[in-house]
Amino acid sequence: MLHCVLMNHSKKKPLHKKRPNAKNAVVYEDPTFPMRINKYLAWKKHSTRRGADEMIEKGQVLLNGKRAALGDKVTETDVIEVRFRVKPKPYVYFAYHKPRGIVTHSPVRGERDIKSQVKMSDVFPVGRLDKDSSGLVILTNDGRITDRLLSPRYDHEKEYLVTTKNPLRSSFQAKMEAGVQIEDEMTAPCRVKILDDRTFQVILTEGKKHQIRRMCVALFQEVDTLERLRVMNIELGALAPNSHRKITGDELKKFLELLDLA
Repeated sequence: MLHCVLMNHSKKKPLHKKRPNAKNAVVYEDPTFPMRINKYLAWKKHSTRRGADEMIEKGQVLLNGKRAALGDKVTETDVIEVRFRVKPKPYVYFAYHKPRGIVTHSPVRGERDIKSQVKMSDVFPVGRLDKDSSGLVILTNDGRITDRLLSPRYDHEKEYLVTTKNPLRSSFQAKMEAGVQIEDEMTAPCRVKILDDRTFQVILTEGKKHQIRRMCVALFQEVDTLERLRVMNIELGALAPNSHRKITGDELKKFLELLDLA
């Protein structure tokens, strides 16, 4: 039996770390106590919140020497013990090329999702890529990366190649890069490279639902094709549609470092 004791001695240890970029300095956010025990275990990079709940239900987590219960709150002076009865599965990470016409997950009748295409039961897609779009999707069994990769507060880059049905207006690049008003919210500034009169690449650091399509509509452009080329340092490259490759070595090391998980 493996036994791990987690103690919180510092009030200054950051809950989240925001990586520096060209415009922003590193920003730290202090943890807020008391916090739910499953959130605490996820913060300590010990498990996902769902995984922590499962361990709590199995009696594998002790709070100050007593069996923890779902919903327990942790303070800065509490001692949390985790007892493993089996060795945890190692984390795995894959780059998958989602074809157009495949939904990321939760298919309705007649639709096909990534799970039906990739025969790996223990991984899930991080984030969404809509049915009419194609390109890179990260698959993993590591629930720790979901918030760190998807939350706009971390400024993680995602790059897309977009073609439009109508020629791009002369003001398109400047307006797109400055941020676009979508209903009651303004998108964050982004970087745009015009490739020809109907094609551009865009780098975003946020991921609102159908964001690029909605930005284009707001600027009187209609998207024809949209492909995700890159997520942080993970590139789609020459990966064939509906195929996947394992992320390993230096590529994985850098990916986890950027997520502050290395």
